[in-house]
Amino acid sequence: MKKLLTHLSLVTLLGGVMSTAFAQTTTAASFPSKPIVILIGSSAGSTTDGLARVIGQEITQATGQPVIVESRAGAGGGIAAQAAARATPDGYTLFITTNSTQAANPHLFKKLAYDPVKDFAPVSGLVRGYMLMTVHPSVKANTVAEFVALAKQNPNKLSFAEGSSSARIGSELFKQMTGVQLTHVPYKTNPQAVIDIVGGQTDMMIADFTTTLPQVKAGKLRALGVTSPKRSSLVPDIPALAESPAALGLAGYDMSHWNALYVPAATPPAIINRLNDLMKMALGKESVKRFAVQNGIEPFYTTPQELGAFQATELERWGRIIKGAGIQPE
Repeated sequence: MKKLLTHLSLVTLLGGVMSTAFAQTTTAASFPSKPIVILIGSSAGSTTDGLARVIGQEITQATGQPVIVESRAGAGGGIAAQAAARATPDGYTLFITTNSTQAANPHLFKKLAYDPVKDFAPVSGLVRGYMLMTVHPSVKANTVAEFVALAKQNPNKLSFAEGSSSARIGSELFKQMTGVQLTHVPYKTNPQAVIDIVGGQTDMMIADFTTTLPQVKAGKLRALGVTSPKRSSLVPDIPALAESPAALGLAGYDMSHWNALYVPAATPPAIINRLNDLMKMALGKESVKRFAVQNGIEPFYTTPQELGAFQATELERWGRIIKGAGIQPE
């Protein structure tokens, strides 16, 4: 009798597992069957907003389902992150975010309304970009070496502007590696910060190409270097900070900003894999490649596992730089 019950229990268990697997496969095969919402933590008109919209268009083309981009700006992306973490884990609420919410915020805020690791399942990297180090034309420095020398002669008399975690940490890393002392001037967004540096209220800014390159081309800012390990094809005449003279201490300087796609943690693996396939498709489309080139970024496709590993590395690295800069969590 015990053997019979054991056999029946095993059959029941196997049947349940097979039913679950079949249900997930069937759900993934028919996904999506209704509109998808993409949450972003930045304002309309931002690079993240534009990226979400161009990817959304490709999803619609491939699946026939509408994609709605919903901006919930504020708290360094934390408002959108909290909403995404609490969304129904069915694949119909996506979170396209940046290194701010997933790598920087845990070290910049004492309390977060979300956990950047436990509350989300990684789907795929999307794009990755680097930044320009720029100065106002009145700053008497035409090279990174000249700027470092000027800053060391005038401790804390030169200022740096920033309106994002990438811009802040990029500047802090520059300070740590060169040993210069600069006065920090924070802004809510990089576009706000660039207005003041163009106006001469601040001296230096390290920020994304979208914010800085148009001002450089217009002659309103002077570019001294790029934050990529080697020169950018977009501005091949501008040296990488890492190739500065060895005495400056910038060997190995590397600071990027990135966007990636996440879903609520309990989302079924089959749905995550389906979304990953859609991202791989979208990132290969000309519309997305064109958007990337126009914004000084490049496609950054990953598997879910690769994104998880990449985020873990970034979380540790950003924490190390923030701690080294003596930045106290708010």
